[in-house]
Amino acid sequence: MTTTETNNPQRKIQLPLLSLASVSKSYPSGNGNRMVLNNVSIEIPTGETLAIVGPSGSGKTTLLNIIATLDKPDSGSIFFESTDLLKFNTQDLAHFRNRRIGMIFQLHHLLPQCTLWENVLIPTLPTNTNHQEAEKRAEKLLKRTGIWEYRHQKPSELSGGECQRAAVVRALVNKPSLILADEPTGALDHHNALNLIDLLLELNKEMGTALVVVTHSIELARKMNKIYELNDGILTNKNL
Repeated sequence: MTTTETNNPQRKIQLPLLSLASVSKSYPSGNGNRMVLNNVSIEIPTGETLAIVGPSGSGKTTLLNIIATLDKPDSGSIFFESTDLLKFNTQDLAHFRNRRIGMIFQLHHLLPQCTLWENVLIPTLPTNTNHQEAEKRAEKLLKRTGIWEYRHQKPSELSGGECQRAAVVRALVNKPSLILADEPTGALDHHNALNLIDLLLELNKEMGTALVVVTHSIELARKMNKIYELNDGILTNKNL
């Protein structure tokens, strides 16, 4: 976790990994603008696990996209440690996102023409990382998630749970500080869904990567350290 100095040299202030302050977002609708996020504020400490729940259309995916720097708010501020993300241009944001944020979606989005091994290494291609080290890391993660033996197979030859585990490896291969998961178990049966969440929580503890999960499942949400509810654009901490 990043720290900043205060006037007292014996004391340092710990910064959250990510902080959103008074973030609002609206979209055009037939009767003007529809407010999707209304003055949303949240802090995510390093290594935190939290769930965002709420009804369909409440703005959960919009909030996740803003956290992921895939979308920008109409107003408010977004800081990653001490960095003001709203000052980044498109190219800087793409580089930042690739190195610091991993994303997992309801559908795995693996490239059907590529093997599992090729798919999980795709995020390393635009970086200046040591590719030999990246391959060692991918191998370790594939073994850790139990799908190493399938590395030469294509997505069509794998089960839904195996493909989603590959998506987890792809999200982690660049050692991000933050994992964002948008309904990651939505396409899985109950057994595979619980296995995937348990895996994400185990990797969270092992790697210290913060985890934010958007979900409709209260059972899944209760496995996180904190639960937030988004309703009519208002974000509420349900742990208070």
